[in-house]
Amino acid sequence: MTGSGANGSTPAQAVSGRMAELRDEFVDFISQLVLEESPSTEPEAQRGIRAILTETLSDIGLEVEHIPGQASGGHLLARSPGAAIGRAAADGPAEGGAQLLVGHMDTVWPIGTLREMPVRVSDGRLSGPGAFDMKTGLAIGVFALRALRDIGLDAGVAPVFVINSDEEIGSPESEPLIRDLAGGASRAFVLEPALGPRGRLKTRRKGIGQYHVEVTGRSSHAGLAPEEGASAILELAHTIREIDRLGDAAAGTTVNVGLIGGGSRPNVVAASANCEVDVRVWTAAEADRIREGMFGLEPTVPGTRIEVAQVAGRGPLERTPRNVALWERALRVADEIGLELLEGSAGGGSDGNLTSQYTATLDGLGAVGDGAHARHEFVWIDRAVERVALLAGLIAAP
Repeated sequence: MTGSGANGSTPAQAVSGRMAELRDEFVDFISQLVLEESPSTEPEAQRGIRAILTETLSDIGLEVEHIPGQASGGHLLARSPGAAIGRAAADGPAEGGAQLLVGHMDTVWPIGTLREMPVRVSDGRLSGPGAFDMKTGLAIGVFALRALRDIGLDAGVAPVFVINSDEEIGSPESEPLIRDLAGGASRAFVLEPALGPRGRLKTRRKGIGQYHVEVTGRSSHAGLAPEEGASAILELAHTIREIDRLGDAAAGTTVNVGLIGGGSRPNVVAASANCEVDVRVWTAAEADRIREGMFGLEPTVPGTRIEVAQVAGRGPLERTPRNVALWERALRVADEIGLELLEGSAGGGSDGNLTSQYTATLDGLGAVGDGAHARHEFVWIDRAVERVALLAGLIAAP
C-alpha cells in the first residue's frame, strides 16, 4: 500500500526511523561497492559490483536483468515484477506506469587505485574511489527501496532502476535504453551526487555538444609556388574566430575550441586542418542556435572548404514546469523530515539530461560530499542516510 507509515507518520519519516536501525549495514554496503573497482574502460572489472547489485536488488523483490554491452560491461535493469517499461508501455510519458531511478556503476578510477586511496570510514566520512561519484548514490537507491519494503509501504508508482556502466564516458551504449525507459516513465530520479557542501539538488544542467571541423585546402611548395596552394590552416584560423563568436556569456553559452591539428611540414602549404569544439548551453534554443551557426560556417580563403560534423550531444536539463513540480514535491518531503533542501545548476551533464527530454526529472539525489574525480573523494555518512529517507518519500508519492 502507499500512504502513511506506522503511527500516522509519512513514508519519509518512517524510512528515516528504519534507517537509524540500518545505518551500519548501509555504510558496509557502500564500502562493498567502493571496494569493487569498476572503471568504465575495463568491462570485465565490473563483474563484482554487478553481482552485488543483482543479488541485493533481487532480495528486495525486483526482477533484475543484465543487458550485455559490446564495448561496455552492460547495464542492469531492475523492476517490480510485471512492471510495464519503455515507450512501448506508454504513448508518450506514462501517467502512472513506472518511475525511473537512474545510476551508474562505472568510475573514472583505474584498477589499482585502492592501493593509494583505500576505503576509510572516520569522522563521519566514508572515502574511496567512486564513493561520491556515485556508488553512494546507488546505495541510496537500493536502501530507499529496501526500507520501504521493510516498513510495508509500496512505491507510489512501480519503480524501475537502471544502472549503466558507461556514464563516465558519455553513455554511448546505454543512451538508447535510458531514452526508451524515460519515454514510458511518469518521473525520473537521478542519483548523481548533490551539488556543493549544502547538498543542492540539480534542477538545471547544461546541454553539451561536441563538433569536429575539417578544413580541406590544396598543398604546394611554400617557397617555390605558394600561390598555387590554398592553406587549410589559414582558413581554420579564420573559422576558429567565427566559432568563438558563437559564444554568449550573457546566456551562459560557452564555445571552446579545445584541440587543433593540421599540416604536414613547415615548407608545405597545408592541405588539411581540423579542430574539436565543445559547446555548453542552458537551453534547447541556444543549442539550436549554435548548431545552425556551426553548420553555416563558410570558407573565406579561396580554394578551401569546410565540413562540420556533430560527434556528440545531449540536450540541457531545463527548469521546465514538470521538473519544477517534482522539485516542489521534494521540498515537501524534505520538510517532513526536517531536512533543508536547496536547488542549484551544474555546468556538466548527466543521464538526467536524457530523461528530462521525456519526463519530469530531478537530479542530484545522491551523496553529499566532495572530490568527484579527485584524490580526496568522500561522502558524509549522515547526509547520505538523510537522502535515503528523502528518496523513499519521493518514490512512495502517488
